[in-house]
Amino acid sequence: MDRRKKEIAILKITGEGRETLNDQVVQESPLTIYLNDQEFVTLLCTPEKQDYLTLGFLRSEGLIKGREDVLSLEVDEENGMVNVETREPGKLSEKLFGKRTITSGCGKGTIFYNVLDSLSESSIKTEIYLNPETISRLMRDLQDRADLFKTTGGVHSSALGTKEGIVFFCEDIGRHNAVDKLIGECIAEDVSLEDKLLITSGRLSSEILLKAAKIGIPVLLSRAAPTALSVELGNKLGVTMVGFIRGKRMNVYSGEWRITEE
Repeated sequence: MDRRKKEIAILKITGEGRETLNDQVVQESPLTIYLNDQEFVTLLCTPEKQDYLTLGFLRSEGLIKGREDVLSLEVDEENGMVNVETREPGKLSEKLFGKRTITSGCGKGTIFYNVLDSLSESSIKTEIYLNPETISRLMRDLQDRADLFKTTGGVHSSALGTKEGIVFFCEDIGRHNAVDKLIGECIAEDVSLEDKLLITSGRLSSEILLKAAKIGIPVLLSRAAPTALSVELGNKLGVTMVGFIRGKRMNVYSGEWRITEE
């Protein structure tokens, strides 16, 4: 049984008439993270890879640097909870005080970083070069793997990879969740993030851009559009952003020096 989706009865209306049939919809479940015995945050997510989601979320928000900062992590799938114990709980409270920002998150609307802090991040200078053919191939690979989207139409797809291909893939109702699950999987498997590309089906918002930049990811590829703020931040932080990737067509919004000829 696939916990990520559920079959329900629907009324389908077309130009030819109406019919009752069964359809598959994606599951949406709350996951409450308890950090050092205190209720911390509740995320709405697809019920899969919840340990990775927790690790990636804590890393993205700067609350941990790596797996070594986590003493224990226990997921209670039945009750939708995860309990995390970290090495220095006092310092986490200091980091969170006064740093809550409400964002346009999809599937998760609360980000705990201070956006202004991100403007002072050092520029990413990683020398990774891609040609349009490679970018198109990576996007095709992302779409080919999107089985949950193909059956439900209700999730975002994201992947981390290199020029050679996709390393980790994930789908979730929230594009932020999908990225955090990928980050968490890299942390759990002790895989470097700095030489990876982020490939996503979702919008390149400022939150996604900052999430990638904070952990050193130099390239973001998407089928969708960026925002004006994400383009500004991409130029400031040295991140290459390519959007509207459709076959051989694409738009480069920042960091064009990493995009080579065919």
